[in-house]
Amino acid sequence: MSTTATTPPTPSAPPAPNAAVQAFLSGGPKKLYIGGKWADSQKGKTFKAMNPATGQALAEVQEADAADVDAAVKAAREAFDKGPWPKMNPGERAKILWKIADLIEKNFDELAELETLNNGKPINEARRGDLPLVIENFRYWAGWPTKIMGETYPTTTPYAPKLKAFAYTVKEPVGVVAAIIPWNFPLQMAAWKIAPALACGCVVILKPAEQTPLSALRLAQIIEEAGVPPGVFQVVNGAADTGRALVKHAGVDKVSFTGSTEVGKEIIKDSIGNLKRVSLELGGKSPQIIFADADLDVAMKSAYMGIFYNQGQLCCAGSRIFVEKPAYEELAAKIADRAKKVKLGPGIDPKTQMGPLVSEEQLARVQKYVEIGKSEGAKLMAGGDRPAGDLGKGYFMNPTVFTDVKDTMRIAQEEIFGPVAALMPFESMDEVVSRSNASQYGLAAGVWTKDVKKAFRAAEALRCGMVWINTFNLADVTMPWGGVKSSGWGRETGHEAIRLYTEVKTVWVDLN
Repeated sequence: MSTTATTPPTPSAPPAPNAAVQAFLSGGPKKLYIGGKWADSQKGKTFKAMNPATGQALAEVQEADAADVDAAVKAAREAFDKGPWPKMNPGERAKILWKIADLIEKNFDELAELETLNNGKPINEARRGDLPLVIENFRYWAGWPTKIMGETYPTTTPYAPKLKAFAYTVKEPVGVVAAIIPWNFPLQMAAWKIAPALACGCVVILKPAEQTPLSALRLAQIIEEAGVPPGVFQVVNGAADTGRALVKHAGVDKVSFTGSTEVGKEIIKDSIGNLKRVSLELGGKSPQIIFADADLDVAMKSAYMGIFYNQGQLCCAGSRIFVEKPAYEELAAKIADRAKKVKLGPGIDPKTQMGPLVSEEQLARVQKYVEIGKSEGAKLMAGGDRPAGDLGKGYFMNPTVFTDVKDTMRIAQEEIFGPVAALMPFESMDEVVSRSNASQYGLAAGVWTKDVKKAFRAAEALRCGMVWINTFNLADVTMPWGGVKSSGWGRETGHEAIRLYTEVKTVWVDLN
């Protein structure tokens, strides 16, 4: 197997953003959205939203501090405690959610390009994956407000055997929700939290990642246009301090966070003041298990996408690729060869297959792990370097493949969140399941085999929240998403998400 990494050709100049995107980006700093109004931060603090393909600023953005967060929480409490949204006829809430979906669809190209410019992902991925799922998510949750209901119970009271009672439960909105999202799928992660929370009658304060606030702010304009009342949905831009002020605030009832495990642990600590409800979708180091009897061409393509999709910036990225020994050499060569041929470029270019990493900080993190892998003795089969030419101005990294990786190496244990694959051979089912489970994480796993019994045994034995068989990274708004161990608490998407945004109240009625 060759160890020579090739540099993809430099692409031609990408097309300019469409007029709607340019209009949105022009003008002064992008503002906060608080209490149904667009506002400057009280202290006038701003930061730059960058284009990771060029390293240049796209827009200046107002940064919320503790005072701005307090204003947003007060507006949210007013909207929840006294406003119409929680008490609104469920059918009316449903209509508004459906209208949000329609407006996203109407502005499809603008949102896809804005997402691509600020995040770096290929425009084809935004158009084929991100935006359709965002639209479908709002439409799915538009169907739920009329179907969130409690239950009736037979009563048994040994201390009062003659008691006749009617007992039932109701599901009520949890209240003010702080939704804190990451930068890898900005619109999708926003939709995952906003849509079910609004469907359940909650009010939402969204804090987008400081790297990618632009699509969230455009979404706020759409939500406003759809008729969501003031204070029901708000956006506070900022970094860690903004999120911390939101999590600590006594007026917040619930925190929904997607991001790193390290930050998730801090959120738990910061939320204890008023014992907020917390749900966490955190990191992963997902195994992909490829048995020798699998269709290796299909397995290679799917495993490749499992780690390199979105530049490897996925919580569920299948970065540990276990291959049964008889197929190991062949599959390693195929994955490395495919990695060498990928076309890097600005995400806005439809010809691009892999865009830049989201930030200079993330690029440095990935580069550090590549050096760690080499120093620990892993064999570099592809990538490990940056492309030359104009792409060197952005945060690009060639897709990287390591073989001869040991379970104890840091590149096999720690979440890199970038385009780095670690390939390892295995000999038996028991061995690979044990090695796969020997991780602090438990978000997802993939299994490739033509033996359905083997697939089911592996799926049952793997300790994680999701298992894909003969595929990887499929998602659907009807299916729950989440992990175990250090990969988080709770499940997003699908009807399980109702649990995140409702409280159950028990009511007794004496019928004597």
